[in-house]
Amino acid sequence: MLMSGVLRRTLLRLAAAGRLRPGWSERIGTEWRRNAARVWGTDPRVLDEEWRRMQGDFPQAMLAPGSGHETGLRYSDPKDWHVIGAACAARDADGGAGALILTWNLKDFSRSELRRMAVSVQDPDRYLSRLWASDPPGVRLALAGIAADAASWGHRPEPLAETLGRERLFRLRRLVEGASSGRGAGA
Repeated sequence: MLMSGVLRRTLLRLAAAGRLRPGWSERIGTEWRRNAARVWGTDPRVLDEEWRRMQGDFPQAMLAPGSGHETGLRYSDPKDWHVIGAACAARDADGGAGALILTWNLKDFSRSELRRMAVSVQDPDRYLSRLWASDPPGVRLALAGIAADAASWGHRPEPLAETLGRERLFRLRRLVEGASSGRGAGA
């Protein structure tokens, strides 16, 4: 499942604030644009412009995975080896400290195989919920742009909780609602 424009932009706001370090390859960008056009019917020119903007905003995010980064992969889905290769390139660029793949398609990645490569995988909801636990104001700031993001992708205005539900961010929605009511962490 693709990450929506709303979720992607939320993650990029976190990256702009220094709370995560994005990484992608040309192949990932090509795949994203092709699939977003097919699944959501987004005009390819809009996606190309969004891709150019991402490159301009995060020039360090473009990774050039070497052929050796996919060596030894066996248990993860071969169609996603290029994603693992990009994560390994990010890990190497960051001094070998490890890398994280954010995806809804957890089943395509062998956690034990990734662990041996100092790469982990999480779904966006779990990642954002964990980030909320350590930095509620930072996540709140990133979420503040969701209404404008939704409108730019043609969604009707809606409460944040509804958008988070539509985006499958159920854990995060519970945390945000709990904080708003004074029940949860980060209130």
